[in-house]
Amino acid sequence: MTQRLDGKVALVTGGSTGIGRATALEFAAAGARVALANSRNVAAGEAVVKQIREGGGEALFVQTDVTRASDIAALVAQTVARFGRLDYACNNAGVSGVPASVVDTDEAMWDSVIDINLKGVWLCIKYEIPAMLEYGGGAIVNVSSAGGLVGTAGLGAYTASKHGVVGLTKVAALEYAQAGVRVNVVCPGVIRTSLFEQAARQDPEFGRTQIARHPIGRLGTPEEVAAAVVWLCSDAAAFVTGAALPIDGGAVAQ
Repeated sequence: MTQRLDGKVALVTGGSTGIGRATALEFAAAGARVALANSRNVAAGEAVVKQIREGGGEALFVQTDVTRASDIAALVAQTVARFGRLDYACNNAGVSGVPASVVDTDEAMWDSVIDINLKGVWLCIKYEIPAMLEYGGGAIVNVSSAGGLVGTAGLGAYTASKHGVVGLTKVAALEYAQAGVRVNVVCPGVIRTSLFEQAARQDPEFGRTQIARHPIGRLGTPEEVAAAVVWLCSDAAAFVTGAALPIDGGAVAQ
């Protein structure tokens, strides 16, 4: 059963599509007011806000570049100004980059992936935690990847960034455990998003290969990741901090 989060406020980056969209909707279904952010797909973000409002919830969309401190500061400030507090955050914005060997990785691509996936999470934490402390604490869930727990050939920048998110999560959890802010990280396997569906239609063998990587015999869904995020934020997980939770159908257990 979904834990009720009535009266609480949640922030979700990368909230327009995929895992972020599902997480924003799950927070709203649990009774939280939701601020969601995305840098490019404004129309999709506004559509999520509309869906939440039509369901009787409250939501706000803020166009945000997670690599810019000023944007993150403004996102947190607008969330607090609109809803009066900040209780939860899911730092989900991320990119995969262009597959290449470590030697052949383009420096500009490396910098972009690290900036979005790792620096972006750090900036979010940097501004979210002080806002949460103003209202007695809260909970943060960062989104890494199964690729943040193991190596993936051809995805050096992505893998390095996602390992970094796991490490950063553990540090923040230790630093703020006694202050009342819990910080955890989820590590999804391959999730059946619209991007995956498009790639699998273009290359059916790719789709079969990705499914075969998961011992459970299927891919995950955005909703399954979202449910874990909301649980980690809820009081049901009050004794959980610094955890890296694989949501991967057993992929990293192999």
